[in-house]
Amino acid sequence: MPYSRITSKGQVTVPKAVRDALGVEPGDRIAFRIEDDGSVVVEPETVDLLELRGLLKPRRRGITTDEMGEAIRKGAGVRLQT
Repeated sequence: MPYSRITSKGQVTVPKAVRDALGVEPGDRIAFRIEDDGSVVVEPETVDLLELRGLLKPRRRGITTDEMGEAIRKGAGVRLQT
């Protein structure tokens, strides 16, 4: 059975067998869930990027290059003659 020691800073090294079983790599996050019976479940904390799709709404619509040019001209105090 894999084991690890807790450092004075409360850190542990996750044994390779456990990392492999969880499918985690350096930089990944893991979550600890404490069950009612006191047991602790360790799970990879992963989010599929497709699950996040549509979560945020755009703040404003895009602008055209003509609108951008007009804003620049207004900021510079230049009028387009027609």
